[in-house]
Amino acid sequence: MSLDPDIARFLAALPPPSAVAEASLLDLRAASETALPALQGPLEDVAAVRDVLVAATDGHAIGVRVYWPAGHRPGHARPGLVFAHGGGWFQGSLAVYDNPCRALANASGCVVIAMAYRLAPEHPFPVPLEDVYAVLDWSHRTAAALDVDPSRLLVGGDSAGGNLAAGVALLARDRGGPPIHHQLLLYPALDTAVDTDSHRRYGEGHFLTTALMQRCWEAYVGAHSLASPYAVPARAQDLTGLPAASILVCDHDPLRDEGEHYARRLQLAGVPVRCERLPGMVHACLHLLGAAPASRILLDRSAALLAEVM
Repeated sequence: MSLDPDIARFLAALPPPSAVAEASLLDLRAASETALPALQGPLEDVAAVRDVLVAATDGHAIGVRVYWPAGHRPGHARPGLVFAHGGGWFQGSLAVYDNPCRALANASGCVVIAMAYRLAPEHPFPVPLEDVYAVLDWSHRTAAALDVDPSRLLVGGDSAGGNLAAGVALLARDRGGPPIHHQLLLYPALDTAVDTDSHRRYGEGHFLTTALMQRCWEAYVGAHSLASPYAVPARAQDLTGLPAASILVCDHDPLRDEGEHYARRLQLAGVPVRCERLPGMVHACLHLLGAAPASRILLDRSAALLAEVM
């Protein structure tokens, strides 16, 4: 399907790829703090928001923000979604993802638990992953206080956050960690390989570029082995015993094929999985609700898929 017209207009107005290629990751991080919220549309109201600090395994204080959806009644247990933000592991924050997390809470009916995991390149793998795992563990231990049903605890994320969610699902399985009911992977970054049809078709001119994705991987993995399944879930040899998954990929996204391939591998491993391709959408459409209203399909389909498994 062709690009959504609003998204096509948005892409046409972007700076040339050379501007991104010449900018440092730290400069891109700083720019995203204002550029992305400007695309997200009006701030959604939720029942409540609370900021807390959660200790990482090394003692670092992780900022955590909890969202209760509109209409929530205190004392009424809901599913909880531990959500890792995207941004190529080098950008993204609680502030940038405030409105998307509000929208996700309202659409899904979940208590959304977002965190400011430490970013690459200052903190490469496994630090971001371990931060997300620490928040998952805390969410399970404090579920009652959060009005979360611990038997309906999910992990999720978009882009690099989808990578972290998939990695945490593997980590929790192998460590015998907190039980995860489901994983929600939104246009996830799962493989370092770029020899796919979607990278060839959409690796330039469609918001996320193949060149930037390669820089992201380099920043995240650093000196660590690319073979680690916790860093590169597509490299995992054993996918059995993982929680059921809902995977949403975007039609015009260089990461589309790796998400669909991971879904097929999960199915072969006996893991229940639903995978859908969103027509006309590009990578990071979670941020485009203001610029392209049709991108709400990401929230609508996420909510519908989660409703089936809740």
